[in-house]
Amino acid sequence: MTAEGPYIFAGTSNEPLARAICEHLGVPLRPTRIERFSNGTLKVQLGESVRNKDVYIIQSLTSPVHRHIMQLLMMLDIARTGDAARVTAVIPYYSYGRSDKKDAPRISITAKLVARLIETAGASRLIAMALHSAQTHGFFDVPLDHLTALRVMVDHYKKQDLADTVVVSPDVGYAKQATKLAYALRLPLAVGSKVRLGDAEVEIATVLGSGGPTPKRAIVIDDEIATGGTMFEIVQAMADQGVTHFSLACTHGLFTGNAIDRLKALSCVDEIVCTDTVYAPHAIKGIPKLRIESVAPVIGEAIRCNHEGRSVGELFAFWTEDMPPESWFG
Repeated sequence: MTAEGPYIFAGTSNEPLARAICEHLGVPLRPTRIERFSNGTLKVQLGESVRNKDVYIIQSLTSPVHRHIMQLLMMLDIARTGDAARVTAVIPYYSYGRSDKKDAPRISITAKLVARLIETAGASRLIAMALHSAQTHGFFDVPLDHLTALRVMVDHYKKQDLADTVVVSPDVGYAKQATKLAYALRLPLAVGSKVRLGDAEVEIATVLGSGGPTPKRAIVIDDEIATGGTMFEIVQAMADQGVTHFSLACTHGLFTGNAIDRLKALSCVDEIVCTDTVYAPHAIKGIPKLRIESVAPVIGEAIRCNHEGRSVGELFAFWTEDMPPESWFG
């Protein structure tokens, strides 16, 4: 891809992933200058002209979330008013995806609110990875390519001995994605009965399996690991059933609060696998069993398809080769 390919800029939330995406595409990461004034406000300047360019701005909405959102909005606005031919927001982690419904009186459906802010700021298209729920896609009125990290997970686990292993979803909400992983790995599926009691507290009373003897190993997969409460509870519930070895997997590894200590206390966990949608150096240092798989090729190919005017459907061709039509990605 030539230097006149996509013009890629990045906020400060996940520069390592942005550089990996640019390396995959063979294009430079364009410079961005970001300053923070003493009164807490930001000054953002794109380091090169974007006039008539196909611009991509990469920013994960991680902590400090609101500062990173503001950086993204300002960068989108600069590209829009700088007469870019098209402006695409690339959001590897959309933190407000959890706020996708009104489950209490007098609260905001913040996933929708942030979607409107991003569009108003200047995004004419979005690329996102593993939104918390499919309905979040519908909050955007501009085209959105909703990518998945399941291909990366399949590649990781296919290198292992999967004898006597089960794939586990902590709850019904993620069961569809876990089913696709289980089918690709030719493994049975089990689903937990998770009930969320608070931000860091969940309860899993039972795990419903597909019958047969209790497996020795479980691959527990979810969209994200934040406080580690869900993973801790599902491991305890399945250990009580006789499972002795665990691999914990997620797309977004945030590892907030006391997650690191909580997960390190689980001696039966052999590995924790996540992708690099979230930059979490504290977890890399604190969890020796952590394995990070990169989604840079997946996001990079989505950018390439958009820039060249091709469908991103080919990114999901992996799933259509050996899966029945009812299991394909929509």
